[in-house]
Amino acid sequence: MANGPIGLIGLGIMGKPMARNLLKAGHKLIVYDIVPQSVDEIMTAGAEGARSAKEVAEKCELVFTMVPNSPHVKAAIFGENGVSDGIKKGALVVDMSSIDPGVSREVGVGLKEKGVRFLDAPVSGGEPKAIDGTLAIMVGGAQADFDEAKPIFDAMGSAVLCGDIGAGQVTKLANQIVVALNIAAVSEAMVLAMKSGVDPDLVYKAIRGGLAGSTVMDAKAPMMMDRNFKPGFRISLHIKDLQNALSAGQNTGTPLPLTAFAMEIMQAIKNDGHLEDDHSSMVHFFEKLANIEVKRTANS
Repeated sequence: MANGPIGLIGLGIMGKPMARNLLKAGHKLIVYDIVPQSVDEIMTAGAEGARSAKEVAEKCELVFTMVPNSPHVKAAIFGENGVSDGIKKGALVVDMSSIDPGVSREVGVGLKEKGVRFLDAPVSGGEPKAIDGTLAIMVGGAQADFDEAKPIFDAMGSAVLCGDIGAGQVTKLANQIVVALNIAAVSEAMVLAMKSGVDPDLVYKAIRGGLAGSTVMDAKAPMMMDRNFKPGFRISLHIKDLQNALSAGQNTGTPLPLTAFAMEIMQAIKNDGHLEDDHSSMVHFFEKLANIEVKRTANS
């Protein structure tokens, strides 16, 4: 199977650079997206295009999906001309979308009935790490299936098997909680610095090497100060992830009060017209409260 073509369904902000990295690693790739121009773009880079998810599955025994949310995964796999209509018995489907863990388990059961194996493998790192091929990949499923897919994962980032089907999604939700709250904390701190007359860039440089430093701070604080909210990961997608986290919390009886607060911040940002901006735009919420804008001063 490892020598055959790999299928990839979903060529959005994340899917396109992931496809490019698979091609760079020498894999033969067959791709499909509901946007024909996206397929054409990746075909130019060396992939073969398909006219449906079903066609991808007919030609590949290893199929990856990378689509926005639970309904899109169900449609891509079980919908009309979906993966399940063309997939061969014994094949492996790997969903790298970020969705509800319960839906991942449901998909796994549905594919198992067709004799098809399944991994859930959501990613973290946004567009920059998708481009660099350094995504964190959180996987749920059987060890043997993970071992089979790992050489492919290696072309896109670093993968860890977290448990059975659904465990990858739970891990991703935990990741998204930490990221959202980290961005909120960085935002609040930068606004305090600005309001206090201290250059936020100097504050950032002073604290980034200490305990407060983080990958999130290094990625998002400069964006806030540069007023660069071009989406690497959109507010709309983070709202979706936090909705899934809150749903998982309800299903397991896990109180998530900080997650709920982060969701309310994002809903306020959405109402102010920043739904498709990068999630670093959470800073707007705190700026609005303090009536000030975070930016570097002339001395930084």
